[in-house]
Amino acid sequence: MERITGMATKICRFFDAIAGWSTFALMALVVANVLLREIFKKPILGTYEYVGFLAALVVGLALAYCAIQNGHIAVTFLLERFPLKMQAVVEVIIGLLSIAFLVLAAWHTGIYAHSMAVTGEVSPTTKAIFYPYIYLVAFSLLLLALVVLLKVVESIGKGVKT
Repeated sequence: MERITGMATKICRFFDAIAGWSTFALMALVVANVLLREIFKKPILGTYEYVGFLAALVVGLALAYCAIQNGHIAVTFLLERFPLKMQAVVEVIIGLLSIAFLVLAAWHTGIYAHSMAVTGEVSPTTKAIFYPYIYLVAFSLLLLALVVLLKVVESIGKGVKT
């Protein structure tokens, strides 16, 4: 189990690094566009589209690593008042529902990406293909589902020990 968790952590950290570089690229693109627009009156064509692509990467690819670090907001003030076994049961139920939702969301996002690839859909201004970005977001949702699954297994272990 620890080997799987370690491998998942490495993959999530890699995707988080890509998200970090995407944040840097997004910032550099916006700054360069503003400077070029103001100084030379020549903005970068398609900045709005590229910012959208990069923002999707930033959010999507950082989700799983944030979950590994327990960085998401959790409202537990009510749950903390229950016995430890009940807390574990509730965490498992919420985790399983979350996994189902994430897998379903990844599946439909993948279907959407595939339809974009098949139809040859491109962005309006730059004519850039964008289905690879959608596939990456779909994969990151699956990676988040894996992290939630690992958390569920951890909760089951916690519930069994108490």
